[in-house]
Amino acid sequence: MLPGMKKAGFKWTVDRIRALKGAAPFACVTAVDAVTSRWADDADIPVVLAGDSLAMTVLGYATTLPVTVEQMLHHTAAVARGTRRALVVADMPFLSYQATAARAVGNAGRFLKEAGADAVKIEGGAFRAATVRALVRNGIPVMGHIGLLPQNVRAMGGYKVQGRKPAEAAALVADARALEKAGVFAIVLEGMPPAVARRITRAVRVPTIGIGAGPACDAQILVIHDLLGLVSGPAPRFVKRFASLGATATRALSAYRRDVAAGRFPGAEHGY
Repeated sequence: MLPGMKKAGFKWTVDRIRALKGAAPFACVTAVDAVTSRWADDADIPVVLAGDSLAMTVLGYATTLPVTVEQMLHHTAAVARGTRRALVVADMPFLSYQATAARAVGNAGRFLKEAGADAVKIEGGAFRAATVRALVRNGIPVMGHIGLLPQNVRAMGGYKVQGRKPAEAAALVADARALEKAGVFAIVLEGMPPAVARRITRAVRVPTIGIGAGPACDAQILVIHDLLGLVSGPAPRFVKRFASLGATATRALSAYRRDVAAGRFPGAEHGY
């Protein structure tokens, strides 16, 4: 458990997360509803992200692109209701912040006002710095996200590792510095060589949060469906499955089906 968490009424804030820079590595996780966020909160996870990956893990889409602001507000509110201590960060979905800074502020404000989020996350490097500044100036804490950008999957030609070439790595370092200067309190580093993530982590004074970026980041984040094995099929290379709850659920449902078919459920003890 990280320092201070045992205090009654303890709540993670952006300042407390920022202060973890260079301390012991800490865990973050995505969640999609009150149940999964409560699991994370009970496990003392400091940051819970209402991730737009729910487009794929919950809503059945092939990418994150189709998920809407209204859908993300709905799920973020559920995530917020399931937490007591964790910092809740809302993933702003595709085209909710890209067009204009005014639109970004309006949509981001809804995540704090209506959904109860503590902060928002947006994708993009130096070219997104003006948007970050507009959000921060209006009292909206921002988590940055560089490297592999799922919302840019069409432009990137797929989910490809970023920063392999020296010029690309240097650009990522510059992106991180620009976001830090613009006011982000943390930066997600996704899909890049560990050496590049190490350079970025050393170059900025805010925590870096890795996903497929190696062990040198200040924190790590995984999608809860991936780490709990709630989804079937092979996991991405960067995922470690800490459980196989999907297989357990299938076995339980099969046992339920067999008991109903055999007349073993409901039994006398299940009646009134």
